Amino acid sequence: MFNIALYEPRIPQNTGNIIRLTANNGCNLHLIGSLGFDLEEKNLRRSGLDYFDLAKVTRHADYDAFIVAMQGHRLFALTTKGSQSYNQINYQAGDVLLFGSETAGLPENIQKGIALNHQLKIPMRPNNRSMNLSNAVAIVSYEAWGQLGFAGCQ
Repeated sequence: MFNIALYEPRIPQNTGNIIRLTANNGCNLHLIGSLGFDLEEKNLRRSGLDYFDLAKVTRHADYDAFIVAMQGHRLFALTTKGSQSYNQINYQAGDVLLFGSETAGLPENIQKGIALNHQLKIPMRPNNRSMNLSNAVAIVSYEAWGQLGFAGCQ
């Protein structure tokens, strides 16, 4: 399946929703760097409901440790500055979908290390800044999974 990576997420409810999402679509979730909350926080647990035991969540101390762990996988960064739409990619099992924090997105130094054709965007109406993180993860991960015929779904 796919790897969903959140770089320094800040809002526990979003991460809880994404934990529930990855439990349902079979993606691996990677949390990178410092979080804006504790993994035992009530809002995180409430959003994730009883899906925590069904999700595969891995913590990475920093971006460098994450990159080492993901060697051999294609990496796509989702950013409002992306060069092409997320639905123009032919996804492969094991691909990494990297999302920035809700407040700052991906830092410039991380974006610069990712090829322009691997920086993707979700189309939006003009003058809008961004989408909710958990909605963005759902949109892109289900597009990728759908391209693989929803493998593993009943």
